[in-house]
Amino acid sequence: MRSMRKFCSVAWVVAAVAGLAAFGTASLVRAAEVAPAAGAVAEAVKAPPSDGLYYAVALTVGLACLGAGYAVGKVGSAAMGVLAEKPELFGRVLIFVALAEGIAIYGVGVAVLLLFR
Repeated sequence: MRSMRKFCSVAWVVAAVAGLAAFGTASLVRAAEVAPAAGAVAEAVKAPPSDGLYYAVALTVGLACLGAGYAVGKVGSAAMGVLAEKPELFGRVLIFVALAEGIAIYGVGVAVLLLFR
């Protein structure tokens, strides 16, 4: 039981770190755009993206990672219980854990679509 709790808490920590990293990266990118390099000529043709775009991307990735961390924690702990009783179900259990991890990949995909629209 302790190993399952530990696994769930580790999944939450990883998801929180990924979400904070995405938010921090969005803030750094925005700060780099606000303060252009010395001597750089601004392009008049390309308008900079709005402030909210980077925060939307960070929120998308962060919430997707939190959701994936929660799902992997729940599915992973249930998977460990199933594998303790029936080790031959490893393949089926692995599919469910991979589906839970796919939530974060969808979040990153949406973020890429938002950035390069």
